[in-house]
Amino acid sequence: MEDELASLGFPVIAISPDRPDHMVQSLEVKDLGYALYSDSDLAAARAFGIAFQLDDATLEAYRGYGIDLEAASGRPHHQLPVPSVFLVEAGGTIRWVYSNPNYKVRPENVALLEAARRWTPTEAR
Repeated sequence: MEDELASLGFPVIAISPDRPDHMVQSLEVKDLGYALYSDSDLAAARAFGIAFQLDDATLEAYRGYGIDLEAASGRPHHQLPVPSVFLVEAGGTIRWVYSNPNYKVRPENVALLEAARRWTPTEAR
């Protein structure tokens, strides 16, 4: 799917709230098919309006699961991004957004590709 999106003018990138040295496992996966960037201070997530603050009870629950957000991000902000997909054209215009606080629910590939085709110039299709 990454190749088809790129051919439509929407190269795939992923942005993680983890600091770069904490993303090593993801970076060791061969043929990710997309670029992976760190946003450990959540500047991009805030700019896109998808950053949210975790409450103390949720932070404690995460710690109980062995998840240390401060260690992962290297920051004490206690924020995460809502899992989201954006189609952004080369000029910076956001053409399509899918956000869902449930990280297990992702948009269907067919819906994403249909949206990309809708915003792609005819000659690129």
